[in-house]
Amino acid sequence: MTVEPQDIQSRDNPLVKELRALAQDNTAYRQRGRVWLDGDHLCRALLARGQRPAIAVFSASGWPGADGELARAAPRVVRLPDAVMASVSGLESPPAMGFVVDLPETPDLQADAPTVVLDRLQDAGNVGSVLRSAAAFGFTQVAALKGTAALWSPKVLRAGMGAHFGLRLVEGLAPDDLAALRVPLLVTSSHQGEWLHRARLPWPCAWVLGHEGQGVSEALTQRAQAFVRIAQPGGEESLNVGAAAAICLHASAATRL
Repeated sequence: MTVEPQDIQSRDNPLVKELRALAQDNTAYRQRGRVWLDGDHLCRALLARGQRPAIAVFSASGWPGADGELARAAPRVVRLPDAVMASVSGLESPPAMGFVVDLPETPDLQADAPTVVLDRLQDAGNVGSVLRSAAAFGFTQVAALKGTAALWSPKVLRAGMGAHFGLRLVEGLAPDDLAALRVPLLVTSSHQGEWLHRARLPWPCAWVLGHEGQGVSEALTQRAQAFVRIAQPGGEESLNVGAAAAICLHASAATRL
């Protein structure tokens, strides 16, 4: 059953102000406990995981042709004038709809889960890309240390393309918090360790991916059970961390086939 939409006209409406903050401020979700999903792709990804939004928001021009599944997904539906919807979205081409989702409570680390550890990754695109690879290759948990780009920020959400909804996401960790993991830590390196294509990779495990410029911190290096490096016969000094993550996580997945 489709809920009759509530029309909101003003840019200064409290809900519109909240939507704007969630869509454009990287850490607003932490204070407000809610997340904004921009566009139907992320919204469909949420529904595909069996989750539901708190509010569905449509532009006035987008509502008449709205997909029934999206229109019926939330207990509250809001319709905004196109100009107001454009003021909410952080995108150059604003979408016709979006969802407001209650932020899941931050879980404790699951000791035996296949895990990806993000050690101060700064770039939101890299973080989202790593989340996509984690979900694709069977890793169920992402542990982000303090200094990593905010996991539920708008840019990371867009780069993650829906991976968030299939992962256990734990952020704001200190290196000592990783002592709760009972899986071996594998540290990526450009200059030491066994070649990835020759390594016998344990499963489950935790891959540690380091800061784009500084690499993995000394604190995590000391915790490593193994160092692994990727062969680069073309002679480049290093790989982008998103590309390195995809290669390493795929190698772990391939050992299970």
